[in-house]
Amino acid sequence: MSDSSLSPPNIPAGDHAAYLRHALSLAQKSPPKPSNYRVGAVLVNAATNEVLSTGYTLELPGNTHAEQCCFEKLAQKHSLDDAGKLADVLPDDVALYTTMEPCSFRLSGNLPCVDRILQIGAAKIRTVYVGVYEPEKFVSDNAGRQKLQDAGISYVHVPGLEKDILEVATAGHEEKE
Repeated sequence: MSDSSLSPPNIPAGDHAAYLRHALSLAQKSPPKPSNYRVGAVLVNAATNEVLSTGYTLELPGNTHAEQCCFEKLAQKHSLDDAGKLADVLPDDVALYTTMEPCSFRLSGNLPCVDRILQIGAAKIRTVYVGVYEPEKFVSDNAGRQKLQDAGISYVHVPGLEKDILEVATAGHEEKE
């Protein structure tokens, strides 16, 4: 079975905004709900510009986040029973593009996305590119960026898509007057 989301229209290496637009197109597949953000994620081999995996919020069963789906799908592709073992199969310079800052705390008790990234490690995931910082609607004081930087993973905010990302992310949320 082929995953068409792995073949975005020829994105040039280093075109971070284009990869975030691709992640945003994935986020639009997530069902709108008042209790989560619709987020998209793309994992890229930085050396070859190959998309390794993609994910979006609630793509897989359970209360799954985009990064979690991205990692779990790749683990399944490599017959790994634990996405934390992806370091064994990933190339040495991987970039993660995610429309929203990876969470550092999960109200559901699931493993936060930052901790999933750290399980794989800075020897593999060297840079995380984000379109927006996580709003403080569900969890305040997201420490994701600091935890990544402390582990030696570059954290890069790519400006310019904030309005579009937040519009998609908050679809299904109650509007405040």
